Amino acid sequence: MLDIFKSAVQKIKGPAGSAVQTDEALELQIATCALLLEMAHADDTCTPAEEAHIAELMQQRFGLSREAFDEVCALSECRRRDEIDLWGFTSTIKKGFSAGQKMQLMEMLWSVIYADEVLADYEDHLVHTVAKLLGMDHRDMIAAKVKVLNAQR
Repeated sequence: MLDIFKSAVQKIKGPAGSAVQTDEALELQIATCALLLEMAHADDTCTPAEEAHIAELMQQRFGLSREAFDEVCALSECRRRDEIDLWGFTSTIKKGFSAGQKMQLMEMLWSVIYADEVLADYEDHLVHTVAKLLGMDHRDMIAAKVKVLNAQR
């Protein structure tokens, strides 16, 4: 596992593709991806369409190549399985993201939720929990939801 992590740190390039990212940048990517994966699995059914949507979101948000995304996703999935709660992921994001970046993450989460066009009870509970752990205002969380729903129309 440590070799995979070291390899990912060495290979993953930033949006400009110029320099190796810092450990902090990689941790933010892993935390973001882990939350997206958790949301996709919240209704006990993670479809190939949801997986493809997460890949697209992560590649767009962080400027990752497909290979880099696959490595981040593998690390995120391992961490997601090992964690007993969401605090570690949300703590990393709370410290490392601006308010605007948190809003963008919330929009990403809502877009994963609505990828199957159904809001399951557990997904709704989970997104509220994530928003609280990130210190986001309820109004901002709902604004992100509305933005995603309007974009789907």
